[in-house]
Amino acid sequence: MNSSGTRTILQRLETIPIIQSKYNIFTHVEPINKINKNLLKGSTVNNPLSNTLCAVKDNIATNDMPTTCSSSMLSNYQSPFDATVVKLLRESGTTIVGKTNMDEFAMGSLGIHSHYGPALNPLFHDVDTVSGGSSSGSAGSVTSGVVHFALGTDTGGSVRLPACYCSVLGFKGSYGRISRFGVVSFAQSLDTVGIMADNLQRVKDVFNTLDKFDKKDPTSLSEDLRNEINSISKLREKRGRAKFRIGIPKFNLSKNSVNETIRTCFIGFLDTLMKQGHEIFPVELPSMKYALPVYYTIAPSEAVSNLARYDGIRYGTRDEKEDISNESFFSSTRSKFGKEVQRRLILGNYNLISESFKNNFLKAQTLRVSLINEFDNIFSFPNVLTRNQNDDINGLDFLLSPTSVNLPKGIDEIAKEKGYDGTSSTNEYMNDLFTIPVSLAGLPALTIPAKKRAPIGIQLIGQYGDDQNVLNFAEKLVNELK
Repeated sequence: MNSSGTRTILQRLETIPIIQSKYNIFTHVEPINKINKNLLKGSTVNNPLSNTLCAVKDNIATNDMPTTCSSSMLSNYQSPFDATVVKLLRESGTTIVGKTNMDEFAMGSLGIHSHYGPALNPLFHDVDTVSGGSSSGSAGSVTSGVVHFALGTDTGGSVRLPACYCSVLGFKGSYGRISRFGVVSFAQSLDTVGIMADNLQRVKDVFNTLDKFDKKDPTSLSEDLRNEINSISKLREKRGRAKFRIGIPKFNLSKNSVNETIRTCFIGFLDTLMKQGHEIFPVELPSMKYALPVYYTIAPSEAVSNLARYDGIRYGTRDEKEDISNESFFSSTRSKFGKEVQRRLILGNYNLISESFKNNFLKAQTLRVSLINEFDNIFSFPNVLTRNQNDDINGLDFLLSPTSVNLPKGIDEIAKEKGYDGTSSTNEYMNDLFTIPVSLAGLPALTIPAKKRAPIGIQLIGQYGDDQNVLNFAEKLVNELK
């Protein structure tokens, strides 16, 4: 997608100090002698990822680098083990150059909620501009040409949105296909490891490396279900279809829901697909309009449980003076959380109190199931988890939507806007409008730059488990968008 693909390893490494000083992409960079040693070791491995450079989001455990989640709470933490995805990457011959900046504990969609300061967008040289979040530094490391690919995590759009804003490819696989073992949890029923790269073959190579069952991860998709998905895919490949049935959620085309520049670009691309013979259908997904409140009910509630361990005793930086303040245990220690994390924990606790649990949390879970059922009803590919009846003949192959609601804004512009002043995060939450429904249903999705070096993305969505077909069809889309 950009010229970084032609850079040598040495050229990439030489740019790290310059890029870091300008865009604040990394929270940790490995010493050059260690990088060279790992490159030499990796060059002996027979794998498509051998002799490549990658960056890893700072909420994915590495046993030889800090894992801070860009939080003061974990500023001194180093994991005693590697996450499964890190272990697989090391075995494949890739070299990790460092850990990337992010919204603290993956809570944010702009990349500005970090203890280390915002990660800026390398697409914009003259104005400090957001890179999207929460995997902000991972996207920046790819678009700046420092690495060949990067890992992020996607809970409600945190790989796809920054990839869109930084004009690179961003892929979130089906929930459970890539191991979460060693990934610091935000919301365990939504968290997914994602991949960012500047070319599609690299995304495929990384996904094929990481797409493994992991007995250490209780949410990992079983071998039996993986085999069933592969069997279904092989049967469909025999049909040899060249034209596809593509759905466009009506909700995503409203003039009130998307920036006009993005909308015009998206509609123009649909015209191109129709001229190629693909069938385009408007799709009704009634529950999609509830996706945002459903997500912001479920995700913060799960975060309350996951972040309870940061009390300074089990994990976290303990307050040096006191454990009890105003009759509240560990309040001084937990004040080390940033403002956005604190807001979401307050929201999550509210959703879990007796009355709100019945009125909010349980209703949100019911609506989530309804949304999954609606997706199942429109896809031709069966959902191996729900076993819902699907329409194999008239069902859709894929969905398309814009990735983002708006174009990325400058840091100064955001600071002046009501809603980003620390009193409310509503404006920021709206950025995930098109990505959250996919996360709630656990579907695979890939954002593709609509234009070269432009922060506009097109999101390709498939049925649960249909990851390989999403990546294969993406080749056609990438060629059309070049």
